[in-house]
Amino acid sequence: MSRLILFAVIGIALCKALTGRWPWDFLKGPSTRSQAVFRARKLLAVRADARREEIIDAHRRLIAMVHPDRGGTNEQVHEANAARDLLLDELPDGN
Repeated sequence: MSRLILFAVIGIALCKALTGRWPWDFLKGPSTRSQAVFRARKLLAVRADARREEIIDAHRRLIAMVHPDRGGTNEQVHEANAARDLLLDELPDGN
């Protein structure tokens, strides 16, 4: 029994080392655009009906908090930029 657990742990660690993902991550379905938009709205803390100006202001506030000069990381800045771009792409042409 302990051999089985040992092999399972080694297999899990090997999967993570080779692919960069845990084995159970492969069981999740692919992310959809609507899920990405939901996460972007949550990250920027804007409503579903937010206008262009609101999205840009929320992005500026977030960048001010996560900028590397203020203790944040480049990854957080890239995530904030991607969220802004995604939400701006989702706006109808009139907004």
